[in-house]
Amino acid sequence: MAKPARTDDASGRGRITARLSAEKQEILRLAADLSDSTLNQFVVQSALSAAQQVIEKAEFIHAIKLSIDESKKLFALLGEPATPSESQKPTIKRVRTSEN
Repeated sequence: MAKPARTDDASGRGRITARLSAEKQEILRLAADLSDSTLNQFVVQSALSAAQQVIEKAEFIHAIKLSIDESKKLFALLGEPATPSESQKPTIKRVRTSEN
């Protein structure tokens, strides 16, 4: 699909156009009909939904950035087996016994 062109009018509203094959256009038209919306409404809502997912993913990835020291601590913790609580020890023993 070609890169959409964007123009703005005096009202602050924009227009986005895209060129696509008749087959792809028919798929979009069918989906719009099935969702009881116009083709324009369907395309705009779908694009906004996809845009929101991309933004949320980028924000999540950005939010979990760690410093070098934090990364070292995290990997050290991941490398250490957890110490089972007293209430977990009988279950662990049963599982290990049944595995052998």
